[in-house]
Amino acid sequence: DFEASFIRLIDKVTNGSRIEINQTGTTLYYQPGLLYGGSLEHDCSPSRSIGYYLESLLCLAPFMKHPLKIVLRGVTNDQVDPSVDVLKATALPLLRKFGIDGENLEIKINRRGMPPKGGGEILFTCPVRKVLQPIQFTDPGKIKRIRGTAYSVRVSPQMANRMVESARGILNKFLPDIYIYTDHMKGVSSGKSPGFGMCLTAETINGTILSAELASNPQGQGTAVLPEELGQNCAKLLLEEVYRGGCVDSTNQSLALLLMTLGQWDVSKVLLGPLSPYTIEFLRHLRSFFQIMFKIETKTPEEEHMGGEKVLMTCVGVGFSNLSKTIR
Repeated sequence: DFEASFIRLIDKVTNGSRIEINQTGTTLYYQPGLLYGGSLEHDCSPSRSIGYYLESLLCLAPFMKHPLKIVLRGVTNDQVDPSVDVLKATALPLLRKFGIDGENLEIKINRRGMPPKGGGEILFTCPVRKVLQPIQFTDPGKIKRIRGTAYSVRVSPQMANRMVESARGILNKFLPDIYIYTDHMKGVSSGKSPGFGMCLTAETINGTILSAELASNPQGQGTAVLPEELGQNCAKLLLEEVYRGGCVDSTNQSLALLLMTLGQWDVSKVLLGPLSPYTIEFLRHLRSFFQIMFKIETKTPEEEHMGGEKVLMTCVGVGFSNLSKTIR
């Protein structure tokens, strides 16, 4: 059902798409239409979080005909997909590096919704751009501060404070500048299911943002998680992400590579940590769609003096430009 919901969403943002699914539901014929954009609303399936839908919209939104303004409803934070918090903290600064910026680029969380019932709501707005800038993003820099959000819905507000305390217990050994907000939503804005979780981001002097997140088990599934444990594990995940390093965290590797591919006929470079399995598959798709190959150079920890093995990804953009953008 979440895949059907995704197809409906793509149908809404485009104009003239043809979608045919056979009777057994095993093959899908899709003929793309024009990316249209505009003001839209969509109810996402609660079996996957809004992040699943938002990841695709982040790739498509800059190339619409009209600036996209969309309200998505469903699950905002779960254990499978990147949460809305993480995409807000990491994907938006990444888009700005490619020249997609302005006041209209934002993700606003109106209501939080935890699985299984959801009930969350977010607003995503994105301006359109004719061309993307190439980037040279090869020096991640040193970590200067850690920010985060501990959220709780339909449980005691004390849960968020307990998560913050245990996470700080680990992170304070490394860095003094740590600020973790507590976000306790009440009433209508707390969705339909109880839950809590945490999203942490580490920011470097060069503007690299690395993230980690964890959410509690959905109501009635699995064993109950202590907020202290969740806070500690989330802090450890962030340290793991810092060790992996690179200029883009593992959640957004594929987004960075796609935007580099769609850039002008110029060289773009980015330093990444170890490639995730999702990114490796994504590179194969880029090769079959755009006939573009990346030059991949491995950097050993000795050369970089820090963390795990890194890869330097270099490519020349295909020179894509948004022809349907309305000229004012």
